[in-house]
Amino acid sequence: MKKALTLTLALFLAMASNQALAATTKCKITAIKDGTISLDCGSKADTFKIGDEVKIRAAKKQKAIEGC
Repeated sequence: MKKALTLTLALFLAMASNQALAATTKCKITAIKDGTISLDCGSKADTFKIGDEVKIRAAKKQKAIEGC
């Protein structure tokens, strides 16, 4: 019984993490007009539907590495 429960939980976790990763994509901003942002997501654009809510996080700029 414990093995079946462990296997079921492991499969559930694997499926849940796979769905979270599938929703991640990188896009570029193409236009900003009147509070509307247009994004170019390339071939992954068909994974989104009109009306979907998305989170946008700005890419972090790396600091310059200074030598001695």
